[in-house]
Amino acid sequence: MPGLALLRPEPLPAAGARDASPVVVMKFGSSVLAGPADAPAVASDIYAEVRRGRRVIAVVSAFAGETDRLLAEARALGLAHDNPLLPAYVVQGEERSAVLAALACDRIGLSATTLSVRDLGIAAEGPGEHARPVALDRAALDRALDRHEVVVVPGFGAVAADGRVVLMGRGGSDLTALFLAAELGLDHVQLVKDVDGLYDRDPNADPGARRYDRANWAEAKALGGGLVQPDALDLAEARRLRVEVRNHADGHRTVIGAGSAPPRPVQPSGPLRVAVAGCGVVGGGALSRLLGDRRFEVVGVLVRDPARPRDVPGVAAADLAPLLTADAATLLDRAPDILLEALSEAGAGHALIRAALRRGVDVASGNKQAVSRDPAGLLALAEAHGARLQWSASVGGGAPMVETLRAARADGPVAAFEAVLNGTVNFMLERLGDGASFDTALAEARAAGFAEEDPSSDLEGLDAAAKVRLLAFEAFGVMPDEADIPRDILSADSPAVAGTRQLCRCRMDNGRPVAEVRLVAGAGDSLFAALKGEGNALKLIAADGSVVRCRGRGAGRWATAESLLADLSDLAARRLALRNA
Repeated sequence: MPGLALLRPEPLPAAGARDASPVVVMKFGSSVLAGPADAPAVASDIYAEVRRGRRVIAVVSAFAGETDRLLAEARALGLAHDNPLLPAYVVQGEERSAVLAALACDRIGLSATTLSVRDLGIAAEGPGEHARPVALDRAALDRALDRHEVVVVPGFGAVAADGRVVLMGRGGSDLTALFLAAELGLDHVQLVKDVDGLYDRDPNADPGARRYDRANWAEAKALGGGLVQPDALDLAEARRLRVEVRNHADGHRTVIGAGSAPPRPVQPSGPLRVAVAGCGVVGGGALSRLLGDRRFEVVGVLVRDPARPRDVPGVAAADLAPLLTADAATLLDRAPDILLEALSEAGAGHALIRAALRRGVDVASGNKQAVSRDPAGLLALAEAHGARLQWSASVGGGAPMVETLRAARADGPVAAFEAVLNGTVNFMLERLGDGASFDTALAEARAAGFAEEDPSSDLEGLDAAAKVRLLAFEAFGVMPDEADIPRDILSADSPAVAGTRQLCRCRMDNGRPVAEVRLVAGAGDSLFAALKGEGNALKLIAADGSVVRCRGRGAGRWATAESLLADLSDLAARRLALRNA
């Protein structure tokens, strides 16, 4: 097996570590996280921040009605409202929603954990149902942030000096989020809600109400009503914290801080029109989420055979049938604003992307074979027609590799990268290393939704080579030719040594990118050695010697669909901003 050392750029400067990614605090109330069915949408919001290079502390409220239900259960025993045992029972609502939100994050490949109210370490003083936070023991939180991208914590509760759990008043999850941000030295916090901001008067009573983009703390206290807990606003003003009240649906933010701007009339806008190409593992997963999202109207779904049964979780065949078409022109004639392209065939995907961009339709693609044919040409075509093209879902599944490379390149030149890029192959390699037969490993990969019915692109390294080409384009602005990338093929005759990985490397050599895709036993970096199953990872070495790493779930319906939906959300935000400009 050829040696990977042949591709190592010489000489490489001594590698160092980049600073830890910044932290953002996000709070999700019961209007957004109303029940378990809303957890995937919350995970999407969190994923969007992680792929921007941030670690997330997500503060959650109990599900809608849960606090009142728990209080009623306790009071049915005749307990008084000030019983010192009552708060510990009530905060189980927040702790339950925290665990379910973390599970939703795990499903899409994020590294997530939870802390209980006691573990979180907020100390509070005052009445048991309306205490005030006074200190934070950061030890458990810092450990969790060191080990995970996402830490989901319960709001509302804290711990008194005598060890009892206490509550921080109705709306206390706002206070939890602001106090954590202040104690961590952050300058802002996001409160994600189902309202579209702060108004100068009640918009439900007066259609002429105007909305603030920026308001100062005094205006928020006077006009906000129940928008933000008053105690939380007092803390924000005292600690000079900027509070971003963000609408979960359309992304509008009212920023509450020291400055202000006059409120403006609101321009009503309908949902964005979305077409989906492909209804397989990834396309079907994205479609199941889209059909329940009021921000979007699905206008059509391109499939090879509309009569074939489709696996779209939560969607009845009768509801899906009117959307299906086998004709690409018919799909685009339905005038979508955005196309989600998740076809499995390179030529058809490339042609459809070009046709959509020519019509000014934004495109988010998960088709690495199609995009890697000519990414520079596709971007030029998009710019010529006022459209945008995103392809994050084409590489890394739920691991934000494209965003990581773009951010690193913005900081300075990239020297080289190495990566594990094919979740199917590496899932199979792990099973082969455990002693499974080749046929068994492949069958299990198919059953898990990682391998297509025809897995040849994965097994022959073509899938990984296409991804290397796209990452090279992001890292260096140029791509190696596919024919110039040597590839090892995974077959029944391949070595089944435990710890074998399909490892990809690329570097610049005399102005041209040089890459390869190899099966390597004992991949050196602990980042790759620690990968399990379908995990993907990227190690980027900058010209100054610093190292950036990212990892995530590299295959499977929900991780890859999440990346596609994140691109959709970015494109939608731009479209809505243009509408409201």
